[in-house]
Amino acid sequence: MGLLGGTFDPIHYGHLVAAEESLYRLRLDRVLLVPAGQPPHKLGRRVTPAAQRLAMVRLAAADNAALAVSTIELERHGPSYSVDTVAAVREQAGPGAEIFFIVGSDALPDLLTWYRPRRLLQLSTLAVVSRPGYPFDLSHLSASLPEAAQRIVHVPAPELAISSSDLRARVAAGRPIRYQLPEAVELYIRQQGLYIQSP
Repeated sequence: MGLLGGTFDPIHYGHLVAAEESLYRLRLDRVLLVPAGQPPHKLGRRVTPAAQRLAMVRLAAADNAALAVSTIELERHGPSYSVDTVAAVREQAGPGAEIFFIVGSDALPDLLTWYRPRRLLQLSTLAVVSRPGYPFDLSHLSASLPEAAQRIVHVPAPELAISSSDLRARVAAGRPIRYQLPEAVELYIRQQGLYIQSP
């Protein structure tokens, strides 16, 4: 099973490509999309309400039976730490379940700053999906996390230079976002009037 977490503000094709390539290359049965409740790295920053982010994720996943949406982080109080989410999913799935925690290669340089990274690697295999400008490189982890070489795998994928922050800025500036995220998500953004104000 794969887990792909994120603020998803909004979810876009970069996220969905990461999920699909992980499904294929790791031979997963499904990927759980997990919208963050209170992202610890974004405390103090304005984030779209959870209900609206969840709605966008559900719209994005609706046409892919291999994608499921989990509200586990939205139901938890306090900051959403990846290690807690993986632990909870592992408990639900049973001791024999193999969990792949999916991240973009842009997150890899910051892994040592995460909450309990060693425990995260004990509970799951980190699946690192290619992102533009961030090569897959474990050398900076070898001293602090020697187990990284066995617990982190590379998932080559089309490197789409799409980001949620850029999409929000494009909407605020009246620029197009079509073809960068699912049509149903774009329609929802328009209907809800999201991102009209510049952050």
